[in-house]
Amino acid sequence: MPRGKRRAAEIGDTMDAQSKRARTSYTNIGTQQSSRRHIRAEDGFSQKRCLAWFQEYTTPDEPDTLGPDGMEKFCCDIGCSPENIVMLVLAYKMGATQMGFFSQQEWLKGLTDLECDSTAKMVVKLDYLRSILNDPNLFKSIYRYAYDFAKDSDQRSMDIATAKAMLQLLLGKQWPLFPQFAQFLEQSKYKVINKDQWCNILEFSRTISMDLSNYDIDGACRCCILLSLQLNLIVYLLFTGPVMLDEFVEWLRLQRGLVIVSSGSS
Repeated sequence: MPRGKRRAAEIGDTMDAQSKRARTSYTNIGTQQSSRRHIRAEDGFSQKRCLAWFQEYTTPDEPDTLGPDGMEKFCCDIGCSPENIVMLVLAYKMGATQMGFFSQQEWLKGLTDLECDSTAKMVVKLDYLRSILNDPNLFKSIYRYAYDFAKDSDQRSMDIATAKAMLQLLLGKQWPLFPQFAQFLEQSKYKVINKDQWCNILEFSRTISMDLSNYDIDGACRCCILLSLQLNLIVYLLFTGPVMLDEFVEWLRLQRGLVIVSSGSS
């Protein structure tokens, strides 16, 4: 065989052998990952297994951070949309500080508490995470957490588009007036929502009736909302907090054709 052809054949044989080894190695890795995914829900928690699971969703460039691509794959594996409120509850349990990202430390913190180190165990925990929302105090904590979690970290306030999306996620199914409030925000002058306004919206949704009969724009009804807030916020909110909600009530009453005469009018 001519030298050139023999050399080419040797290279080809070598590449075929390397390809076979690579395929074998890849198959072994896939088998290991599949094995991890099929760990039984009743198996004991393993931090080592939890970290190995985390690394399935990271990249060599950022091994300590699960980013948007990894998040999408994680959500796909557990059968949960990234926009599902359960993912917000999970982020809350982890103490995650940035939407779309989990650090290794956050992952370990949350999943150690949940005793999850595999896809199978996480799927089993989804109903539990949903049930947390039924506790009014825990829901309030998650609602407040959502503000700092969703807003841009370099901004003091949340932009109105993000606020509407988060309010839809948190209150859309349980606050009958949410559709009207979303319409109000759409046509209002507000470009951002600050944290005090954010907290007031939740208290308003919990305390004010759908017909607005227990809301007094002149101030009497504000006690209903303010008594639900922390005492150290009351003085500040008496002057600044309810303005947006006053405007919403006025707007909604006009939309409904209700003319409310101020008690001071003649």
